[in-house]
Amino acid sequence: MTKPGDLLTKKTIHELSKEFPEKTYRQLEKYRDADRQEEAQQIITQQENEELTESQQKQEELEPIGGVDWEKLYEKEHKLRQEAEKELEDLKKKIDPVHTTQKARESGL
Repeated sequence: MTKPGDLLTKKTIHELSKEFPEKTYRQLEKYRDADRQEEAQQIITQQENEELTESQQKQEELEPIGGVDWEKLYEKEHKLRQEAEKELEDLKKKIDPVHTTQKARESGL
């Protein structure tokens, strides 16, 4: 099977001159260049379609699964973690003076 861009799909000037004997060399070049441009456009369109398909798949992956809004769940979990970290820091601040006082007593101060 020939693909766009294969050597089998490209015609040489010699082959074109046999196919169109009434055309000039310049006209054959224009024909061949137009064919190449069309082929290049097909390749570009094919690549764009593949990229579009990939982006659609990624978008589908990000959409809620089973009616669950994962973004809201993430934000809620993030907020809870921040609150827990803040409480932990407050407890550390309360414990530190007690710990320092005990160390001072042990050292004889």
